Amino acid sequence: MRFLHTADWQIGMKAAHVGAVGERVRAERLHAAERVVELAIRHDAEFILVAGDTFEDNAVDRLLVQRVAEILGKFPRNVYLLSGNHDPLGPGSVWEHPVWGRHPRIVIPRTTEPIPLPGGVLFPAPLKEKYSTHDPTAHIAAKGCTEIAIGLAHGTVQLGEQDVVDYPIPRNAANRAGLDYLAIGHWHSYAIFPGSDGVPRLVYSGTHETTKFGERDSGNALLVEIAERGAPPQITPLKTGGLTWRVLESTIREAADLTTICELLAAVPKPQNCLFDIRLTGVLAPAGQQELERLQALPAKFCYARIDVANLLPSPQDEAWLDELPAGVLRQTAEELRRYAEPASTRPAGVTTEVATAALVDLYRYWRETQR
Repeated sequence: MRFLHTADWQIGMKAAHVGAVGERVRAERLHAAERVVELAIRHDAEFILVAGDTFEDNAVDRLLVQRVAEILGKFPRNVYLLSGNHDPLGPGSVWEHPVWGRHPRIVIPRTTEPIPLPGGVLFPAPLKEKYSTHDPTAHIAAKGCTEIAIGLAHGTVQLGEQDVVDYPIPRNAANRAGLDYLAIGHWHSYAIFPGSDGVPRLVYSGTHETTKFGERDSGNALLVEIAERGAPPQITPLKTGGLTWRVLESTIREAADLTTICELLAAVPKPQNCLFDIRLTGVLAPAGQQELERLQALPAKFCYARIDVANLLPSPQDEAWLDELPAGVLRQTAEELRRYAEPASTRPAGVTTEVATAALVDLYRYWRETQR
């Protein structure tokens, strides 16, 4: 058996967190959906599983529903499209749109009844409400199945002791139910959860297109191959995302640190497809002002970039700030660091002028923060 596992497309998301480029971000989610279908065809997948949250909510523009149906309709075999907590089944939901009736190969499970697959059986767990504390996979009983058994669900994998979570799924859900593979959605990053036998049968595909900064491993679909009932799944992530989201955090101690960041950003390939969240802390010396201006001009080349300099402090113009430090250990430490920072000074073994200067800069930054 060979199939493609994807989830959490969230078509119709507002993407307000990236301002004016939200329209580009929304469009890329549709392009990534097209890539999912192209990859499924290229790898000769027997079917596609979409594990919930295809849409941002049930109020999305109905033209988007038609667009998704058209994209999935290009796959020449069956697509199993699960309702999630963002787009639960119910009156007036996206699943009531008449477009689905024009695509008989798009199967929308409306009950938990098992569905025949090529060489196996699908055990779906469609969601019918936005919130629940019940395990959506609790009903699945596949241990008596003689063919390859696949589960399709949407929820939160429980990791040790947690507060109440939405649609909790135990880590042993696949083994408990007797499934060869449990395809789930809800988390936006690719994650596998091996059972007690060490075999990964409970798997998040992650979203097909990254939705925000900080998502660890998103922008993929999974090609899954299972040789026979009981065999371990062979899982291959396939890149589907078109945009790259990166967080860059840096502590600035000298102008050269800003130069390094500028050079790194200038060398980024395909900048028009990159979104950056740049967060700077530290101390800005007068010599670094020109490099900061250069850095602040770079966002124009990217799809999106924001530069947070709220925690970047101006460096002292002289050393009068040392006299403002409380008498005692703090001031003595600052004076020692100042001496060690001088090229001709005698320093302890292992202490360089660079280390002493960096420590003095950090001390100044911490002192300034206490004065706010």
